[in-house]
Amino acid sequence: MQITRQADYAVRAVSYLASLEPGIRATTKKISEMQKIPLSFLAKIIAQLTVVGLLETTRGVHGGVSLARDPEEISLLDVVEAIDGPVMVNACVRDDYECAIENCNIRPIWREAQADLINRLKNAKFSQSLVAA
Repeated sequence: MQITRQADYAVRAVSYLASLEPGIRATTKKISEMQKIPLSFLAKIIAQLTVVGLLETTRGVHGGVSLARDPEEISLLDVVEAIDGPVMVNACVRDDYECAIENCNIRPIWREAQADLINRLKNAKFSQSLVAA
């Protein structure tokens, strides 16, 4: 599994915003410069993260982008899935997957790896441990 560049940029943007004092907004241009994200790409990412309720945007002279929730309430899984959709290590981890191999002994291993990955991403919060330096 490899997350997309867009999801990686989203993680960087949220990490940067989490590093700011609560209530402080950053301009899209500032986030772009600080996190080395192309500005046009970042605008799309911010729109997607706003739709799912992870970010909020404010227009005007004192406008900008900020987290919509406390960093402790936002997980790495939230951000990655907001951009890339459900995280999946292999198609056979889906409950509705019909394997061509009868009594496959590999599927349980993939499902365990999937559960471990989801758990790890869900428990990685944008509090101090994931904040941009």
